[in-house]
Amino acid sequence: MMKQTTNLDLINLSTGYSRGRIQREVSRQINLSIPVGQVVMLMGPNGSGKSTLMHTIAGLLPPRAGEVQISGHPIAGLKMKQIAKLLSLVLTEKISPGNMNVWDIISIGRYPYVNYRGTLGQEDRSCIRSAVAQCRLEGMEHRLYTELSDGEKQRVMIARALTQQTPVILLDEPTAHLDLPSRLEVIMMLRRMARELDKTILISTHELDLALGWADTIWLMGRDGAIISGAPEDLVLQGDIERVFGNPSLSYDLSRGEFSVRQQDNRPIYLSGHDVRYGWTVRALSRAGYDAVPRRADLHCPEVSLEHEGWRLLHGSYEQLCSSIATLLEALQKLDT
Repeated sequence: MMKQTTNLDLINLSTGYSRGRIQREVSRQINLSIPVGQVVMLMGPNGSGKSTLMHTIAGLLPPRAGEVQISGHPIAGLKMKQIAKLLSLVLTEKISPGNMNVWDIISIGRYPYVNYRGTLGQEDRSCIRSAVAQCRLEGMEHRLYTELSDGEKQRVMIARALTQQTPVILLDEPTAHLDLPSRLEVIMMLRRMARELDKTILISTHELDLALGWADTIWLMGRDGAIISGAPEDLVLQGDIERVFGNPSLSYDLSRGEFSVRQQDNRPIYLSGHDVRYGWTVRALSRAGYDAVPRRADLHCPEVSLEHEGWRLLHGSYEQLCSSIATLLEALQKLDT
């Protein structure tokens, strides 16, 4: 038998929802797949339809047309317990677990497999212990969930999804409430799981820096509900990131890899030098109201050169060697007064 190469396939999928008599189509004719072992991040502006797509994939909303297949199985018509063996879901909403401990919460993931009494067998306990190890929760099994940090709580919810032993895991904003170290820990843990356990992981996120840095593929959803799929770097270089998220006052700086505000009244300044300080100096000067420009014979403006000793500022007869960017900005401010 040929090995499954994709875990999630969207085939001519159209999404939408009904509110009373109002019928709204959000996206139409989506044809996308996620290979086994990949992490895909879904991004788009608010209101573009990300949540509708995620809910449709999870079986919480019916497709308006087309179908969702998991490991070659259409999920339309399946009972939720059957879907729970194909797909696990980690939502951003915080839970109220009462006095449940870490082990109790993770064990909920075995619901699709246990008998009507909810009795855990040897295989269930083995699966839970494996998820505890995968999510680095050893020694925390008997701690109350309410005593955990936000990062630890998120790892518990991922472990619960892992115990379902599904080929596909969907996560909605899994890093939304986490500090930077915890965000990176969660993303790297998910990437490792995808590769080592042959999972397909789809993450809905607003965090562009994480998506550009760590997604295998980005599904970029525009305001019209259409999706462009591609490697993060390709979407940047093709201008798709700026087209979807930019506006008349916001542009994506390819050299700095970030969005910046278009300021019409910035003053020109010469900047020379090529070491690691250059990009950060451009960034600081832009914030202070300056644009680094190429030298021109007809343009008289301040000049900053990056030297071993620091930042040398020249303007007419004025010269100052600055030991830091903060000192440079202070000197420029004095020139303006």
